[in-house]
Amino acid sequence: MTAEKSGTTGRRSGAETRADGTGAKNPPDDAAGAGPGSGSPDERASGADSSGEDDTAGTVTSAGKAKRTRKARRTGAAKAAGAASTADKTSTADKAGAGTDKAEAGTEAGTEAEARDRADAAKKDGDAAEKSDAAKQDGTGDDEPADPWSAFGPAPEPVLGRPRRAVRAVGRFLVHEWTLAVVAALALAAAMTWPTLRYPRHTLPQDYWDPSLQAWQMAWSGHILRTNPAQLWHSNTFYPENWSFAFSDTLLGYAPAGLIGVGPEHAVLRYNIMFVLAHALAAFGAYALARQLGAGRIGGAVAGASFAYAPWLLAQAGHLHIISNGGIPLALAMLARGHGWSLRYGYRPRRRHAGWAFAGWLVAAWQLSLGFGIGLPFAYMLAGVVLVSVVLWFVRRRKVKRPFGRRLFLADVLGGLVFAAVGAALAVPYFKVAELHPNAERTIGDIGLYSPPASGFFTAPAESRVWGGLHEGARAVLPWHPEMTLLPGFVLYALAAGGLFFSVWRVRHRIFLLAGVLVTMALAMGTRFFGGRFTYVPLFDYLPGWSGLRTPGRMMLWTTLLLGLLAAGAVTAFCMRVRELAAERVPPWPGPWLRLATLLPLALVLVEGLNATPQPVVPRQPAALRTVDGPMLVLPSSQNLDQPVMLWSTDRFQPMVNGGSGFTPRSQARIREATVSFPDYASVDYLRQIGVKNVVVLRDELEGTPWEGMLDRPVDALGVAREQVGEAVVFRL
Repeated sequence: MTAEKSGTTGRRSGAETRADGTGAKNPPDDAAGAGPGSGSPDERASGADSSGEDDTAGTVTSAGKAKRTRKARRTGAAKAAGAASTADKTSTADKAGAGTDKAEAGTEAGTEAEARDRADAAKKDGDAAEKSDAAKQDGTGDDEPADPWSAFGPAPEPVLGRPRRAVRAVGRFLVHEWTLAVVAALALAAAMTWPTLRYPRHTLPQDYWDPSLQAWQMAWSGHILRTNPAQLWHSNTFYPENWSFAFSDTLLGYAPAGLIGVGPEHAVLRYNIMFVLAHALAAFGAYALARQLGAGRIGGAVAGASFAYAPWLLAQAGHLHIISNGGIPLALAMLARGHGWSLRYGYRPRRRHAGWAFAGWLVAAWQLSLGFGIGLPFAYMLAGVVLVSVVLWFVRRRKVKRPFGRRLFLADVLGGLVFAAVGAALAVPYFKVAELHPNAERTIGDIGLYSPPASGFFTAPAESRVWGGLHEGARAVLPWHPEMTLLPGFVLYALAAGGLFFSVWRVRHRIFLLAGVLVTMALAMGTRFFGGRFTYVPLFDYLPGWSGLRTPGRMMLWTTLLLGLLAAGAVTAFCMRVRELAAERVPPWPGPWLRLATLLPLALVLVEGLNATPQPVVPRQPAALRTVDGPMLVLPSSQNLDQPVMLWSTDRFQPMVNGGSGFTPRSQARIREATVSFPDYASVDYLRQIGVKNVVVLRDELEGTPWEGMLDRPVDALGVAREQVGEAVVFRL
């Protein structure tokens, strides 16, 4: 009975673990016996001898043959387990005996041939059992049966260490779509604004008047935040006026960059870097918005390139606060992402993310801090979107349960409060300036001077490399062509027109985009569109702050963005059609000509955006500006001449009467008028009364100005010391 139990155990082990190592699970007895043996050479020889004896001794009785077979099996088992313990030898022998019992049963039940087959099967079972025990002895076996399909499945993932996981994460980050988009936007900005970065310490794009003012603004904001933040709005220029930093858009959002470097050279370098980065952000922001709304990669690239490098923006190269518009589409993309909304796929609650929504509000607040010139229309647009969203929520709340969610609702409330707080804090100084300087307020007549006609939408500025020379005659008939040449690009017009009929956007969305294009064009025309009675004038009269926007043509920014979205829909649909055609190919990839065809719209948009922007050298800082203390006056003085003087003061930020902005304070106008006769008793006495201690005269700038010839006047009886400092003459009062 004990031998029978051991034999049964041996038979089961042999069935669960095949002799060839594949780990087949419970094969039938005839299948197990069909395979080759896997025992030791002695076992295989013994088995072969037994088989030979069975084949030749056909007249031997089945009982005698079974006895010989049993004896051979036991002998083979003893040899295979010679190095094992006595217990293992006994177990192996029992398993072999169980196999022999199986052969005996087969002999008694059938013919001699059947008995011979049964004996072979028993031999294989015994060999398999022996191999299983040997594997357990070596530590290579397993108590659990192996999966027979493991040989055909994929290899398990290796367990990576922390360094390899970090390297893999970095690799995934480097090839991510948004990483590649950022790198492409930076490289494209450097190429499309070239040669801005050729001599970034010595040249400025467009001219050195407004860019000098804006370079000073960034330098002042960084300097005052580092030294005395409470005096932020009371700058060193326009002495003795207060709130002088709010006389024009401040670019306050670039204050962190102003913390790096000191002096005019660093200020110019900083300006050029931010100029290039502003273009990169504009392209990336519009790309992100188009992708979030449902456009493909190439369609998003077309939207980004057309928004950042539209020909009309080349005329604004000297206005960094207009070029710095990338926060608008980026904030809209983040807000749409946070609310799970897409133009192509609609509202998807599962894609909501409160963090993205809050980040969108923060980016919008940062964009507002760069200036109200384009920030104010953006703020009113966001207010309109919020109002429409609230109305839709009340209308549809019975159909859609909690369409916003609690966390998203809190993110919107907190983000909206931050945006409103930033806007209110920035608006206070401007309202104070409007109160103290009534002449700073714009009139509807001022708006009319800068309102472009309809022909401006098809006229390119002189800075356009492609269309600038061809449109010279068209520009000649425009009263103020720098603000009236509003061509967004003929390629963009064509792509947007195609997007009205062939697009991934729904028909109603195309209609909404077209309506937005027409409305923003009408606003950009100011008083030229039926006198502005139904478009610009109501906004001018009733919206707070709108009267401070003197150039309605800058509303073309929104027209360009909407045209870019229409074009992105058309290009995306075209690329989808190309993939459908390529699916019929072997392999199913677009051919080289089809690939070039999908990139052609992007290439044409970029070609239209090529610039011929001049890069004048910034006038060198006079040595006197590095040594003379304030309060001071630099002569000659005018709107344009004072802007480089502001840049020159970035070494020490001495208080000075000079300054340039969108308007001229009355105090500054009186000082300029009083000093035309300088040096004489009246002018010297007036300057002493207001606190001016030094007057710096730039000898090389006097020709052709009202101060020409002033250096020939005597100062002996005035109590004024005159000193030559480099190329300038300093009068110490």
